[in-house]
Amino acid sequence: MVGSWEVAESGACDNVSLHQRFLRDGISISRQTGKSSKKVSRRRKSDKEIMREIQAIMRQIASSITYLPCLDEPCMFDVLAYTDKDVAVPFTWIESDAKLIQNPQMVKLHSFDTKIHKVDTLVSYKNDEWDEV
Repeated sequence: MVGSWEVAESGACDNVSLHQRFLRDGISISRQTGKSSKKVSRRRKSDKEIMREIQAIMRQIASSITYLPCLDEPCMFDVLAYTDKDVAVPFTWIESDAKLIQNPQMVKLHSFDTKIHKVDTLVSYKNDEWDEV
């Protein structure tokens, strides 16, 4: 299964505009089928190593407030999930557009790999005129 999810931060409910987009892309689950003729010896990561990598991503996201624009209005968060077409999703989920940002500024964050799952992260935010000064 391959998919990704993201959190899109929108502006005030009466005047919705997209401000920030945190993307966790390329989440992939790989299974060994046993049919491979080549032996691949990949050391399984310990839970402690995986937790360290996740903590590094969380610290980087938390520290991103130093360069993300300040939001002075109430905001709502949409969680978007991208999945394979044949994946069953909850009945309450609805289809949506990609919630792309016009003229975005993008920053790639840390990635982590558990040897079963690989997660790449990216934050994009609205590039306002004051950023260009």
